[in-house]
Amino acid sequence: MKTEPLISIIVLNLNEKEILRDCFETLREQSYKNFEIILVDNGSTDDSVSFVKENFPEVNIIANEQNLNFAVGNNQGFKIAKGKYIVTLNNDTQVEKKWLENLVITAEKDQKIGMCASKILSIKDPKQIDSVGINICLDGMTRGRGRLEINDGQYEKTEEILFPSACAALYRREMLDEIGFFDEDFLAYCEDSDLGLRGRFAGWKAFLAPEAVVYHYYSLTNKKYSSLKAFLVERNHIWLAVKFFPPELLLLFPFLTLYRFALQFYAALTKKGATSEFLGQYSFLDAITIIFKAYFDAFKKLPLFIKKRRI
Repeated sequence: MKTEPLISIIVLNLNEKEILRDCFETLREQSYKNFEIILVDNGSTDDSVSFVKENFPEVNIIANEQNLNFAVGNNQGFKIAKGKYIVTLNNDTQVEKKWLENLVITAEKDQKIGMCASKILSIKDPKQIDSVGINICLDGMTRGRGRLEINDGQYEKTEEILFPSACAALYRREMLDEIGFFDEDFLAYCEDSDLGLRGRFAGWKAFLAPEAVVYHYYSLTNKKYSSLKAFLVERNHIWLAVKFFPPELLLLFPFLTLYRFALQFYAALTKKGATSEFLGQYSFLDAITIIFKAYFDAFKKLPLFIKKRRI
């Protein structure tokens, strides 16, 4: 590249002082040097803020008194970011030396590329793919593209995708100035899907940068099968569908959702899959309660999301 545009990297944190060291040390080793780091701390009680001030003085810090969740916290970082590109990076990640360089090279290939996805691999098993972008199911549920596949050279092309996972995503500031940042009603989960679809609807492209490699602890902060995560995922996918899906697909939404519930019930009976693992920690009654709470909360705000759909 003839010039190196400034990149703003936003890292959200809540009581994960120990893993911040690994994340920030890999950022220090980047081949691409023109970047700033913004730590948004969501009310940590483990001295994360003082630890970063002492060990990584180059980091800009926003210290919240309480947990404002993923969408609000990242939006705070966006408001003070100075870069041409803004990168969201989970604190439970470690990045390869040329990660940022390869993200920027991909973004600079076309002025209409508004988003770039990293190749995210499991930190516990580097041969296993976490995601190479995000796909959306017919019932509004989202899933990491390539998730749980063995990384065997099948995602080595710089290719167009639907949109990236905000775990490690680059966003062009010009696109964000046009469409806005995360929808704060989502709090967490599906907020990156919402942002990605708004970008695509506005005519921006999304590409995978296959050589921008990140290693990730999956669901370390909210735990793999937490009740909060289950509630947010179940509620937010309804809002995502209401906001974006075409009318004919919305008509099928109840039937597709019932079909998914039937598959999950079967998985629980046969003790297979994520549903079975969730019920290993929670009772069947807990699962039903979470679903009812999610739908109740979703339907309370349906008028608001219909309004957002019109916009």
